Amino acid sequence: MESSNPKVITCKAAVAWKEGESLKMEEIQVDPPKSSEIRIKMLFASLCHTDILFSNGFPVPLFPRVLGHEGVGMIESVGENVTKLKEGDIVMTLYLGECNECPNCKSGRSNLCHKYPMRLSGLMLDGTSRMSIRGGQILYHGFSCSTWSEYAVINANYAVKVDPQQVPLPHTSLLCCGFTTGYGAAWREVCIKMGSTVAVLGLGAVGLGVVEGARSQGAGKIIGVDINNLRRGKGEAFGTTDFINPKEHEASISDMIKGITGGLGVDYIFECTGIPSMLNEAIEASKMGIGTIVVIGAGNGTSREFNLIPLLCGRTMKGSIYGGMRIHSDLPALLHRCANKEIQMDELITHQVSFTEINQSFELLKDPHCLKIIIKF
Repeated sequence: MESSNPKVITCKAAVAWKEGESLKMEEIQVDPPKSSEIRIKMLFASLCHTDILFSNGFPVPLFPRVLGHEGVGMIESVGENVTKLKEGDIVMTLYLGECNECPNCKSGRSNLCHKYPMRLSGLMLDGTSRMSIRGGQILYHGFSCSTWSEYAVINANYAVKVDPQQVPLPHTSLLCCGFTTGYGAAWREVCIKMGSTVAVLGLGAVGLGVVEGARSQGAGKIIGVDINNLRRGKGEAFGTTDFINPKEHEASISDMIKGITGGLGVDYIFECTGIPSMLNEAIEASKMGIGTIVVIGAGNGTSREFNLIPLLCGRTMKGSIYGGMRIHSDLPALLHRCANKEIQMDELITHQVSFTEINQSFELLKDPHCLKIIIKF
């Protein structure tokens, strides 16, 4: 139901003015929701590596910009033609939609909807922004939404209603990107067979999601790779059977993984770091003839070089956005697992900051104990 004549709201937002600069807490204006849109009062958000990439101008420098794409909040107002959500509902913000009508949605094999795509332009579906500053200067959005603002507008299809009595809101925020991306990659992108061998390069939130997804699919051996020894325990909490710290060995990562797997390599390997050199390590560490490499991590730069011959020898390499998870068809199953406490989401949260202290979160990332940071409004 459409809200009764919502007005422009003035609120605080963390604004990125220039590439690589600290965020500035500013007063901005957030427009009322247009048709098929909702306006949300943010309750919790979190920091994702993609936000750091965006703040550094990846893949396109769009400034000034309000970042943040992981978050959960309460609907403050709704626009016309919103039928499944209402004021007061608690929703999580996603950067993909699902129409169930386009070729990709109908295929059941992709989460990249044609009607509600991932937005890299920093603008809404109609090509405009819902945020402005200093008398009308437009602010670019993060993806489909900007969660580092006290209020945010998003198309209703990109929002998923949640029950805070079932899943704690900080946990819900974490499911908007990182952890779900990894979990889905091991569940939706590939079909991990019982007893398979798996390797995960990078044990951040994405990598730990892969570990949990692989464990739930019955993987027999899950090798975690990270240069931070503190991630060994985190990996074990989610299901790793082996751990490699490349800094403690002279051998290459691929050779060490082969050493653990009888010289053959793994059935599935997930590259979660975004470090260019790790792509070839992943290819070499997978089994000749049947190995699958899933590329998840995005780093600086939009191109990669890889060795062709190992790939020609029967290996399969594929990319993944949000782990192939369809937000309306697949995400509810993961939320159900979280509600049943089948996944140790608390293991992911290491720090919490208030919204006004958001710049501290970038410093906290330098702490080797830091994994995920919750931002409380």
